[in-house]
Parts: sequence; structure tokens; C-alpha cells
Amino acid sequence: MTNHDDINLPGGLAPVFDSATRILILGSFPGVASLAAGQYYAHPRNQFWPLLSAVLELPLADLPYPERLQQLRFLGIGLWDVIDACERRGSLDSAIRHARSSDLARLRRDCPQLHRVCFNGKTSGKFAPWFAGTCINTLILPSSSPAYAQMGFAQKLDYWRGIIA
Repeated sequence: MTNHDDINLPGGLAPVFDSATRILILGSFPGVASLAAGQYYAHPRNQFWPLLSAVLELPLADLPYPERLQQLRFLGIGLWDVIDACERRGSLDSAIRHARSSDLARLRRDCPQLHRVCFNGKTSGKFAPWFAGTCINTLILPSSSPAYAQMGFAQKLDYWRGIIA
């Protein structure tokens, strides 16, 4: 019997952005809980929604998922992952194998107002050089993942405030 945390994760989640997106937050690849729920950052211990709630001073973490996305779209914030498909056992980025990159070139076409790309962690941050030589600012953030415990919430929040700086 095969389940999502064994092998062959065929693809990630659909991007959440449109022509009004000004800020994009890129993760690496959804974890097992996110894939099962069909939602970005669905693991209850992932600090993504509480961090973004604090940065934006909005109760995003308390809202149903569709309303969270609606609020982000209203604010011109999008979500996506740098990896479109891969093999991985579990949810750790270090276990990613045979990764296929997302089509980042489509951002130029689909997000003409994009001016800042923020990377949620070091794995996605490896794609920051792709934006070199463009008018898009990049920011590599400490991962919101529960696996990244080297920083507490308050320390991470100091960096995450740069999303809207």
C-alpha cells in the first residue's frame, strides 16, 4: 500500500497568484499534510500562517483556508513553490529527490506587477539567483517549517516583517 508520505509525489499545489500579485512567497514543495489537505502550509505546527498574520496584522490563521487566500489576493500577495514535482519520503526538504522546477518564467507573463519574491527557507532560497538582473527584489526568510527549530517565532518574525518592507 502506498501513501503520500512514501514515494512519488507527482506534483505540488496550484499557484495562487494573478496579474495583480506584487509580492510572491515561494516555498520548496508542499509537505505531506499540505498535499493531503490541498492547502499551502496545512501542517498545524507550521508557523507560516501565524507569521504572516503577525506581519500583515490580520487574523489569517483564524480564517478558513479559502478566506485566507482571498485576503492574500486582495493584498497582492501570492503563494507558490519552486519545485513542481519530486520524489520524497516524508516532508523534509532534505529528502527531496528528482526535483522538477516550477516554470518561474511564467511569472513575467502572469504577474506583471511583481516586485518582491520572498523565499520560505533555504531550499527555495536557492532559486533567488534566477531573479538576478530583474527589477524584482528577493528576500530569503527563515523557514516556517516545524523542522526548522534553530529560531523561535519572535526571531523568525523579525525577518518575516521584511515581506512588506
